[in-house]
Amino acid sequence: MTAGHLPDAAWRKSAYSGSVGNCVELASLLDGEIAVRNSRYPDGPALIYTRDEIAAFLSGAKDGEFDDLIV
Repeated sequence: MTAGHLPDAAWRKSAYSGSVGNCVELASLLDGEIAVRNSRYPDGPALIYTRDEIAAFLSGAKDGEFDDLIV
């Protein structure tokens, strides 16, 4: 799906994101799912995840499971 097909989505990004557009944005959808997009391409692809999928990812990120990707 493209982010352009989600006109009512209220996109938000982390305060840790840089000012040069290297951001991932998320939006809570009316059906309870979470959309994710690249801020550089606001009308580009949007990936849709369930709340459980986002919760699993965030728990792993908080536990450092993905730290090796940025070292």
